Amino acid sequence: MLTRRQWLGVTLGGTAVALVAGAVPAFAAAPVAITVYKDPSCDCCAKWVGHLRAHGFTVTTRDTAGMAEVKDTFGVPKALRSCHTGTLGAYVIEGHVPADVIQQMLHDHAKVAGLAVPGMVVGSPGMEGGHALPYDVIAYQHDGSTRVYAHR
Repeated sequence: MLTRRQWLGVTLGGTAVALVAGAVPAFAAAPVAITVYKDPSCDCCAKWVGHLRAHGFTVTTRDTAGMAEVKDTFGVPKALRSCHTGTLGAYVIEGHVPADVIQQMLHDHAKVAGLAVPGMVVGSPGMEGGHALPYDVIAYQHDGSTRVYAHR
């Protein structure tokens, strides 16, 4: 019997995963490609990339010292900026946005320019350690309007 998540994965274009001897059938969605622009010396950026990969994303990294220019190019509002910027399709992902929230945005075909976790919130993916703080994932539009997309 399939779980709801497995059924959705198959129904929404997921692909069957090869059987391992004696294993129960599993299903997974096709990998999503994301390009992440980051400072080459930033450890938390590398950890966020690892978080994405662990959740099935195919990540290409672009190390650059010119992050302000990257953010300007992709239209990230100044108030929402963090240390790294990702692009996938027409969407821009700013900062330590959890992989499951990105997946939800893609699943919903959200009509947003992007998602952001402003700053560097302790407890967000890539910023683990210490006492985790609550934070919001912000959806934004090219006109600068924002709304809370998810709470963590």
